[in-house]
Amino acid sequence: MAVEQARNTDNFYQTVNFHFRVEFVREAQALDMSFQSVTGLDSTLDTDTVREGGENRFEHVIPVRRKYGPLVLKRGVLTPTESGITKWFKQVFDDEKVMPIATVHIKLLNEEHQPLMHWTVNNVWPRSWKIGELNAERGEVLIETLELNYNYLILND
Repeated sequence: MAVEQARNTDNFYQTVNFHFRVEFVREAQALDMSFQSVTGLDSTLDTDTVREGGENRFEHVIPVRRKYGPLVLKRGVLTPTESGITKWFKQVFDDEKVMPIATVHIKLLNEEHQPLMHWTVNNVWPRSWKIGELNAERGEVLIETLELNYNYLILND
């Protein structure tokens, strides 16, 4: 049995994190997919503490609701004519028109560009838009950081 387990672990390898795609689903329009990094795929449970009458040795801690994000996306700066996401952020921050996107898919891909893992976030809207440092002494790509709020995170099968 130990030999069989050893054979199964020979084919096991860790999942890499550098090949992924982000898909914004907005009506029939496909928005940008290329990003340098994605963070914020996290969920936590808020808790309440309940004290039981007559029991002084401990308190009961019970889960009450889930809390998510924020989802943070980074990429090189694109103009509103080049990017539907930039246009959406511009509408939110310039015109104060907050229009949530119902669904965003984040897919971790294998070497054949097929999904290994797939997360879905729902009711997504812009929370913060940051442009990196402008610096004449460095020849780097100008990075924008897009921070999004969302209501729900699902790890799809």
